[in-house]
Amino acid sequence: MNKIRKTPEQWRAQLSPEAYYVTREHGTERPYSGQYWNSTTPGIYRCVGCHTPLFASDTKFDAGCGWPSYFDAINPDNVREEVDTSHGMVRTEILCNVCDAHLGHVFPDGPPPTGLRYCINSVALTFEPESDLS
Repeated sequence: MNKIRKTPEQWRAQLSPEAYYVTREHGTERPYSGQYWNSTTPGIYRCVGCHTPLFASDTKFDAGCGWPSYFDAINPDNVREEVDTSHGMVRTEILCNVCDAHLGHVFPDGPPPTGLRYCINSVALTFEPESDLS
């Protein structure tokens, strides 16, 4: 896997200010504010930084948390887990394994078959509708 490395200035030129804050500074968008939290359109969710495919709409579910939630990644090699001890708690952070973008967190309270809830910031994603995939 070829890693994508850019300077902060290059990332700022490519990303919106909010996407930069979330993906490069490990920020979080407000719940229910992102464009994909309640989307049900079939397709693929990709990393906003490098367009790596991360999640498919058929693994998306309504977790009631205000962020897009998925029970599985398209390819486990495309995401990386790291321990996050910020904000006085221990969580599992999810990053794009290609460009190191902060995506969100994963929790062990999701539905079958994985029991996982990948809670992802909308601004860290781009969406490719199924109709564009053919």
